[in-house]
Amino acid sequence: QVQLVESGGGLVQPGGSLRLSCVASGSIFSMYVMGWYRQAPGKQRELVATIISGGSTTYVDAVKGRFTISRDNAKNTMYLQMNSLKREDTAVYYCNSVPPLSQYWGQGTQVTVSS
Repeated sequence: QVQLVESGGGLVQPGGSLRLSCVASGSIFSMYVMGWYRQAPGKQRELVATIISGGSTTYVDAVKGRFTISRDNAKNTMYLQMNSLKREDTAVYYCNSVPPLSQYWGQGTQVTVSS
């Protein structure tokens, strides 16, 4: 069974940057629309960025212009470059297909934006 493992989170000051990675144990990125989700404390999980096999991307308005999703199918890896981070970006970030499949939810990676 394919597993997704997120990494790259951490503590960063407002205005800073982080690059998240999502590594798949198998070749699934070319099979699905993929996305990055996040869940802030006390809030529902939300989809923030998607990428399709052709490379087209979409973003939720809150991150548009600041986040960039990309993927390397050969490396079974997807990325989320996050710039100009804001306190409201604090959340656990997950990768999954769009729509999400329950078997692909991983542990996520914590992003904390604080001074």
